[in-house]
Amino acid sequence: MPAFQLAYVPVGVPTFHLESAQEQFDRSAALLKSVEPDVSVPDKMLLTLDDLAAYLDTLAPDAVVFQNLTFANAAYMSEVLRRFRCPVLLWTLREPVIDGGRLRLNSLTGAYSAANTLRAFGQKRFSYVFGAPDEASVYEAVRAFVGAARVRCGMRSLRMAAVGHTPQGFGFGRALDTELMSKFGVELTAVEARELIDDAKGCSDAKCAAFLEKTARATRGFDKTPDRNRLDHARLYKAYADFVRKNRIGALASRCWPDFFTAYGTPVCAVLSLLNDDGVASACEADVYGALSMWVGMQLSGEPVFFGDPVSLDEAENTVTFWHCGAAACSLARKDTGAVVGVHPNRKIGPAMDFGCEAFPEATVFRIGREPDGSFRFLILEGEALDKPKQFTGASIVVRTALDARAAVERSVEAGFEPHFVVMKGHHDAALEALAKMLEIEVWR
Repeated sequence: MPAFQLAYVPVGVPTFHLESAQEQFDRSAALLKSVEPDVSVPDKMLLTLDDLAAYLDTLAPDAVVFQNLTFANAAYMSEVLRRFRCPVLLWTLREPVIDGGRLRLNSLTGAYSAANTLRAFGQKRFSYVFGAPDEASVYEAVRAFVGAARVRCGMRSLRMAAVGHTPQGFGFGRALDTELMSKFGVELTAVEARELIDDAKGCSDAKCAAFLEKTARATRGFDKTPDRNRLDHARLYKAYADFVRKNRIGALASRCWPDFFTAYGTPVCAVLSLLNDDGVASACEADVYGALSMWVGMQLSGEPVFFGDPVSLDEAENTVTFWHCGAAACSLARKDTGAVVGVHPNRKIGPAMDFGCEAFPEATVFRIGREPDGSFRFLILEGEALDKPKQFTGASIVVRTALDARAAVERSVEAGFEPHFVVMKGHHDAALEALAKMLEIEVWR
């Protein structure tokens, strides 16, 4: 991830109650430092436009927390927006005392002025929070905003790869390089699957030995895979790993069937599994926006994510089962079974992952969807991952949704979402909502 700068911009005017404003300034700075230790904080409250300009001269922010310590007119926000085009969190302070006496801050009126200016500058979906620095809701809003801003910053240096083309009937996974760049700031490169297959075929046993050993350590039952397929897996793993390293790839979407069965004789499933554990978001069936969804989930959760199809609905348990052929990260496997290696459920060739995923009490289902008109939307659904064994041959995870599972399935089908979804650890709806605002993308719940 590139260097990230969060800037705290606390503005006001000297005609209000400065003792109250100073207290809010100190407490707000402490909150921000607890979320982002390297946040840029001015030495003093910015109570004049000259003070504001001098402070802004020192910054090159990726995100701004703009706070009305007291009322301040539109010129303050205008000065920020004139200089920087980055996400803004507008923070209104709660009036500290209501006693029939002096209005101490009038932060809320200042927020209306600042928000009106944001709209005038074309920022229609900025983030906003109201409350004092010691309120839990404020902390959570700031944390979500900073997490989303970090993801957006990382996108601008992310290089993705499309390995081969989507199979017939899977066009939903295709992406234009200009579209990815203009909307997300992501650079997309492409390579034919046969190029990596050829690289794998040319790899000697000695050169792929380390990759063979790595897979054996990370999995269970790999030794039961025929020798030829184990070695071909290791060769392919090395070819992908070399390509990722040489091209600085952070996420990839790989063609899988039929080529790796017909032209190579060994599936790519386990390779993608290991790459996910290596920190490279790796989707199968050449789903580029699926891979980008995985990358976002990995940035927010700090761990590999599950990628798969919704295949089963249980109204009694209020659950949806997500499954795929066998590319799940080994680290997601249940602890009692480990990352079991089996064969591809249709082609009966291994290695492919064959396990149920571990339970975790907080889960978020996510997808970056693309509409036929070229616009984008986020699907966000919270729940929990249950303690369930493998549901089908392949890798599976069972999610009890926070909302009605049947309604969620019916509405998402009727809305025409793509059939691949990400399941990540933790509840990240607030950060995803903030990211959607930064990217001006519709949120579908």
